[in-house]
Amino acid sequence: MKFSGFNKRVSDAIAGYVLILPFLLVLVVVVLYPLVQGFYMSFHNWGIFGQPTFIGLQNYRQLWTDDTFRSSLWHTVYFVLLTTPPLVILGLLMAAGLNYPFRGRTAVRGMIFFPYLLTVSIISIIWRWMLQRNYGLVNYYLGKLGFEAVGWLAEARTAMPSIALATIWWTIGFNVVVFLAALQDIPEELYEAARIDGAGAVKSFFRITVPLIRPTMAFVIIMQVIASFQVFGQVFVMTGGGPYGSTRTVVQYLYEQGFRYFRMGYASAIAYVLFFIMFILTIIQWKTMGRREV
Repeated sequence: MKFSGFNKRVSDAIAGYVLILPFLLVLVVVVLYPLVQGFYMSFHNWGIFGQPTFIGLQNYRQLWTDDTFRSSLWHTVYFVLLTTPPLVILGLLMAAGLNYPFRGRTAVRGMIFFPYLLTVSIISIIWRWMLQRNYGLVNYYLGKLGFEAVGWLAEARTAMPSIALATIWWTIGFNVVVFLAALQDIPEELYEAARIDGAGAVKSFFRITVPLIRPTMAFVIIMQVIASFQVFGQVFVMTGGGPYGSTRTVVQYLYEQGFRYFRMGYASAIAYVLFFIMFILTIIQWKTMGRREV
């Protein structure tokens, strides 16, 4: 009996490994191998022609004296600051509004989430057309109100905020859905008790809703910061990093170094510095919000 039980456990274990083998193969080939290979490349002078040359930490040292990298890092941080607070705060407020029953609520929810289903190229082309100086919809209606046309994507002071606006419109639906799921897990009895005690909607929101969805809020903030630090598609399609490099982000610079100038080793170093920055920020946010939980 013991031997047969042992055989059954072994056969179950083998069956389990066989079932997860395709996933493990994909994980190794698509994720783990590129990670290791990219880290290895970052210590080399690696082009598409000739043999790679080991140069140690030279690529990483060069980054800190690279003015273009520093400006790209600042532009990325600027984009994170422009997008993360609105996407979190507006996403929560919209979810709170959509959590109340009203006629057409399902349709409104679908309309808010629908843009998130579109690809970044489609969204970027739509907004590039809307923000065009001469025939864009935004300037058309501003002209009707008596305002002069603005080169939203052609001027350094407005280009990044314009990209941020398009990003907020495109991605806020995801945060709304996440917050909605969290809000619907809050027992209605808590709000009823608060109303009996004389608490209004605003007080209930800050005393009941916000504390109970804090783990969800931490998740949304962390994911939003990571996503904003990796911005590329909107910048690439809408401005190409211009005007005058004012919207060039770290990933845009990485792309240019790797696929325009074929400096694969230097591009890999940029990628790992960006990864390290995002990792540190994620740990800080998680520790800070975890402390608040306690």
